[in-house]
Amino acid sequence: MSYQGRISRTTQLVSIGLLNMPLIVITVLLGLIGVMVLYSVAGGDFSPWAWRHATRLAVGLLLMYAIANLDLRTIFNFSYPIYGGVFLLLIAVELFGNSGMGAQRWLNLGFVTLQPSEFMRFALIMALARYYHTLHRDDVSQPLGLVMPMAMIGLPAFFVFVQPDLGTALMLAASGICLVFLAGVSMRYFLAGIAIAIAAVPVVWNYLFEYQKERVLVFLDPERDPLGAGYHIIQSKIGIGSGGLFGKGIAQGTQSQLNFLPERHTDFVFAIYAEELGFIGSLILIFLFAVMIFLMFNIAAQMRHRFSQLTIAGFAFALSIYVTVNLAMVMGLAPVVGVPLPFISYGGTSLLTFMAGLGVILSMERQPMADLPK
Repeated sequence: MSYQGRISRTTQLVSIGLLNMPLIVITVLLGLIGVMVLYSVAGGDFSPWAWRHATRLAVGLLLMYAIANLDLRTIFNFSYPIYGGVFLLLIAVELFGNSGMGAQRWLNLGFVTLQPSEFMRFALIMALARYYHTLHRDDVSQPLGLVMPMAMIGLPAFFVFVQPDLGTALMLAASGICLVFLAGVSMRYFLAGIAIAIAAVPVVWNYLFEYQKERVLVFLDPERDPLGAGYHIIQSKIGIGSGGLFGKGIAQGTQSQLNFLPERHTDFVFAIYAEELGFIGSLILIFLFAVMIFLMFNIAAQMRHRFSQLTIAGFAFALSIYVTVNLAMVMGLAPVVGVPLPFISYGGTSLLTFMAGLGVILSMERQPMADLPK
C-alpha cells in the first residue's frame, strides 16, 4: 500500500507490519531488560516493581500503537494545546502537588499519580517543532523569532526548578535548546547563551538547596562525605566495577541483594545491571540505545516537512541526553541529578511518556507526505 493510501484511510487501523519493526523490537527489548533488572533488584521477585513495569510496558505499547494510528494533522493541531495543558499541570503541582524525597513533583489525580515534568519534555519538543514549522526561515535567527522559544523553554523549566527538581529542569532546557539549534538559529546566539549561563552560575548557586550544592561538591570530591551525600555514587561505582567482564549473574549482585545501593530501582538501576551483566552486558545495552537513536535520526532525515523533522530529531536528542546523563551520573562522571534511565528505570510517567513519543515518531514515519498548514 502506498503512503498516500495509508494517509487517506485514517479510520482503519494500521497493520503492525507497516510500522518500523526494528524500532518497535528495540523498544520491547529495552522494556524487558527493565523488567529483568527490577526483578533482580527485588531479590528475584516480580513484586513490587517488575510486574508493574511489565504492565506499564504493555500499556505503553498499546498507547504507542494508538498514537501511531493518528493522522499527522491531528498531532500537529494538538501540539500547542498539549503543551498548554501540561504547563497548567506544572502550575497545579505547585499548588496541590504531593511531596517526596524533598521535592514537590507529583500530582495525585485520585486514580493515578503523575509527574507532569516528564510529560513536558515531549510536549515542549512538539510545540517548538510546530512553532518553527510555521515560522519563516528568514525569521529563525531574528531577535523577535527567539522570544517565543525562549519563553516556551524557560517558563516550564523554571516551574520544574522550583519544585525543586534541578535535574529535570536542566534536561528540559537542554532538550529545548537542542531543538532550537536544529531549527537553524545562528551560532552567535548559542555562544552568547553559554556566556550568560557561565556568568549566572554564582547567582544560581545561591538559590540551590543545600542538598543540591552538596551533590555538586560530592561530585568533585566523593570522599568528602562517604556515608552521606557521597554514599550513592561510591556504592554505584563499586557495583559497576565489581561486575567484571560478564557480571555476577541475575539476582546475584551484592549491591542490590544486600541493600548497599539506595534508589537502585530508579536512578541507579544501571549500576545493578552492570554488576550482574558485566561489561559485555553493558555494551549490549548501550548498543541498543545507540541503534534506537540512530533509527530516529534516520527517520527524521527522510521527512518532508519541518514539523516531523524537528519533532523526531528533538525526541532523538532528548533520549540521547537522558541516557548519557544517567550513565555519566551512576559512573561518577556527572553530579547526581535524579535522571532516570529510559525504559529501564522504574517509573510509570517516564516510561509512558517515552512510549508516547515513539508513537508520534511512528505516525510521522508512515505519513511523510502529509499536508500540514504553514
